[in-house]
Amino acid sequence: MRHVAKSIGTGRRWAVDLDLSKFFDRVEHDVLMVRLARKVRDRRVLRLVGRYLRAGVQVEGRYERSVRGVPQGGPLSPLLANIVLDDLDKELEQRGHRFARYADDFVILTKSPRAGARIMASVRRFLETRLKLQVNAEKSAVVPTAQLTFLGFAFKGVKIVWSEKSLQRFQRRIRELTDRSWGVGMAYRHAKLAQYMRGWIGYFGISHTYAAVRHLDHWIRRRLRCCYWKQWKTRSNRIRQLIRLGVSRRNAILNGLVSHGCWRMSKTPVMNQAVSKSWLRQQGLVDLADKWSAIHYPTKVR
Repeated sequence: MRHVAKSIGTGRRWAVDLDLSKFFDRVEHDVLMVRLARKVRDRRVLRLVGRYLRAGVQVEGRYERSVRGVPQGGPLSPLLANIVLDDLDKELEQRGHRFARYADDFVILTKSPRAGARIMASVRRFLETRLKLQVNAEKSAVVPTAQLTFLGFAFKGVKIVWSEKSLQRFQRRIRELTDRSWGVGMAYRHAKLAQYMRGWIGYFGISHTYAAVRHLDHWIRRRLRCCYWKQWKTRSNRIRQLIRLGVSRRNAILNGLVSHGCWRMSKTPVMNQAVSKSWLRQQGLVDLADKWSAIHYPTKVR
């Protein structure tokens, strides 16, 4: 992503976004084995890889032969896919293009839409004739980098940001994990939430979106306060829990007796005091802003 951003900074504001249709299912075994044999001299290894490719799959309990493609989910498949596409890398390097590739997702940066159209046509021809791969014409296009989405990211100038779809997917999952009707204990909820949030910020943390990260933290804390308020259920228990968490008896009674909904109560000063940011951290809540800072300013974060 940083390589793409750097290329944009050199004036390459157009992107050739080519989509390979069902790449892992359509890798030709002969094409792959020829390229593998260029480097691997041990025939036993080549035979073993060949058997791996032809091992077949089970579909609804029935065995089906594999005449093309690499097994999806297999530990060897990503390596074999990279071997197939290594010819593409070398071809683009030889032509002097600025590009980035991760597995079967790749983008080529250029300075004009006209150059982009020319590159798209020639690269598509190379993929279909030399590597026997199929390009999805409907999902391939030459677009301004401001409209480009790549590996879940987008670009604002040279700044890397997460795409709108990535954000919506994150928010949808957070809503599931903080659903007030999910009948699980808060300890389990916190564990699942932390697991997901660590993985998400570990990937999307390179985005230049600190303000948005802080907004997400605030939103997640508010949703958790909703969960606690609903879990406490009765007025007497809510008063008791508020007092236990440091709220004065008077404020606990005044707030515990109200009939406001969970979402409205989650924003009140008394809930912010009781279910505070520091207390939620003690329960295991991941702070996205802290993780973001550790990625961008590692020497300044302990």
